[in-house]
Amino acid sequence: MLRSFTLATSLVALAGTAMAAEVNVYSSRHYDSDDALYNKFTEETGITVNRIEGKADELIARLEAEGDNSPADVFITVDAGRMARAEETEILQPYNSEVINEAIPANLRHPDDLWFGVSQRARIIFYAKDRVENPPQTYEALADPQYEGQICIRSSTNIYNQSLLASIIEADGAEAAKEWAAGVAENMAREPQGGDTDQLLGIVSGECDIAVSNHYYYLRAFSEEVEGLTSNTDNIGWVWPNQDGRGTHVNLTAAAMAKSAPNPEEAKALLEFLTSDFAQTHFASQNNEYPAVEGVTNESTDRLGEFKADTTTPTAVFASKAKEAQAIFNEVNWP
Repeated sequence: MLRSFTLATSLVALAGTAMAAEVNVYSSRHYDSDDALYNKFTEETGITVNRIEGKADELIARLEAEGDNSPADVFITVDAGRMARAEETEILQPYNSEVINEAIPANLRHPDDLWFGVSQRARIIFYAKDRVENPPQTYEALADPQYEGQICIRSSTNIYNQSLLASIIEADGAEAAKEWAAGVAENMAREPQGGDTDQLLGIVSGECDIAVSNHYYYLRAFSEEVEGLTSNTDNIGWVWPNQDGRGTHVNLTAAAMAKSAPNPEEAKALLEFLTSDFAQTHFASQNNEYPAVEGVTNESTDRLGEFKADTTTPTAVFASKAKEAQAIFNEVNWP
């Protein structure tokens, strides 16, 4: 059944407000197409959206510096690990919404309602079809000596890898996670360099046979021209890791209410709107991600087929164990 945002409790509370309402968003998303998302919200509620964009760490620092005088109502960023940084600086407050908690599965929400996922991004294994007969089927297998000198993966400072290791700490324990990180470091084909697209291009160039990347970097090569990748997708295969176990590691684009929020009811209305079918479809289709609300589909991801996501490991763990993950990376000399 389609979920209608117009029934949201925050909208009912705001109905009939005489003053012009607004909500101020600090977002690390840099997509012009988000204009359509916020215009739809304004059309349905009459609430004007004022948006400031920047890098996540810069926005967190700005919120911290502004303190109680910050105009920010809503903070949106990618990766639960970055939300951990926001949580540590005490710039968030609980959103207190039954609408959100009924729509978003518990594993995609902070246990104290400090933030929730609006879309999902899977970190999966890619490989060269013509050079790899038996690609690793689990994250743990990436550390197997048989893959020595074959793996391209990003640096230890990359938030995606920190969250992946945090999930392994939770699933397998700290000692096993340390052994895994050391094994992957031994199996690297080159020093970590560039972003996720560069890991996939490493397969194309022959520098590596196996790469770890978020799924949508591969899908972008079908929806737009990605130099060096679009014309070479046929030889790249993929593995959904840990399908016989806990499932594939999935991270988030996440949203939260700022602690300072001068417009808390409008902020709550916008956050609830982000769980609507319109917003869920927008977030997912725009960047080839997976919706956070069950039952909402995204045709752009059909190319990768179905998979079992890890729903047993709370995404909040990616934040709470991020420092431990970085310490392990440092200890095993993962560049």
